[in-house]
Amino acid sequence: MACTLRIEGVRGHAAVGFKGKSGVRTVSELQSFVSFRGRALSNAVSKVGERAGKNGVGVARAALMQAAPLPMRSHETKMSNSVKAVKNLRLITAIKTPYLPDGRFDLEAFDTLVDLQIANGVEGLIVGGTTGEGQLMTWDEHIMLIAHTVNIFGDRIKVIGNTGSNSTREAIHATEQGFAVGMHGALHINPYYGRTSNDGLIKHFESVLEMGPTIIYNVPGRTGQDISPSIIEKISGNSNFVGVKECTGNDRIGAYVDKGLTIWSGNDDQFHNARWDYGARGVISVVSNLIPHLAYKLLFDGRDADLNKKLMPLINWLFVEPNPIGLNTALAQLGLIRPVFRLPYVPLSLEKRREFVQMVNDIGRKHFVGDQDVQTLEDDDFLLLDRF
Repeated sequence: MACTLRIEGVRGHAAVGFKGKSGVRTVSELQSFVSFRGRALSNAVSKVGERAGKNGVGVARAALMQAAPLPMRSHETKMSNSVKAVKNLRLITAIKTPYLPDGRFDLEAFDTLVDLQIANGVEGLIVGGTTGEGQLMTWDEHIMLIAHTVNIFGDRIKVIGNTGSNSTREAIHATEQGFAVGMHGALHINPYYGRTSNDGLIKHFESVLEMGPTIIYNVPGRTGQDISPSIIEKISGNSNFVGVKECTGNDRIGAYVDKGLTIWSGNDDQFHNARWDYGARGVISVVSNLIPHLAYKLLFDGRDADLNKKLMPLINWLFVEPNPIGLNTALAQLGLIRPVFRLPYVPLSLEKRREFVQMVNDIGRKHFVGDQDVQTLEDDDFLLLDRF
């Protein structure tokens, strides 16, 4: 509750105390009419009085004026509404982060990418995820990009910040900052490399769930550790638990859905079946960076096995090397981002770039983002940055 502290005057060095309408008042009399949440100010005034008495210095006359309450909803109501809103998302893109030649974020290109996602029906973004190369960002860059996305697009699309870490302290701090700049939800991976026990995973997730609406991200291929259903069961009762981005396959997704949980497929090659055969809410997608409208059709327009099959060569191509190498290469070939890579990522080979040109022609250029002709690009066209 906000308060305003007003200083009305300071006596000279001649006497201890301060002058009021009824004469000199003592520090104890000041404390009797000062009201403040907690005891901090009272203790401070007492200590000031003691020091003033020793030094023969007058004490400031102070009065605390109660500020008018702000007309706002409770924190609990806001978070409850945000949980519902994030749960309703079906098509979420793990958005790419583009760079300038000096390695800084290319925010103009980033804004173009997001505009294209919104125009094609995408409902949510993961900012600073694996696809967005959050692992190559400083936390200052990370939070800045989340804040920028919220500021420019937050009224048109839900912004979910990847604020997970293998350090619980770091994850909490980043998530607090993310919600402070307005993100609608957080994405949290389990602690990787160092890993921990199942009990440690539960404590870790319970800690970050206190911050706000949270999607748990299970991708053992990257973390080296599965988040088992028993762990999800124990944390799913938290009011800020939104659901799971699940990468272990559709059988796990179906089992979760049967228990009433909200699940997004984390695998582009499986999300069509996950949606229509296993009850997944939707997908957190990489390929939707390139073909957002076709991804939308697969999720919203009913079963389309033919379209799903047609897109499989593109999806397989995207992941022939670890994500986001394929996506970075493809967006550069489409002319939407500069061909700038932060190492250790490097572009796909010339042979693979030629394959992408052929796939764009086979699927149809109009289905891909952007309006420039797809280019093969030469090796020398790419800039690889080891310091930025």
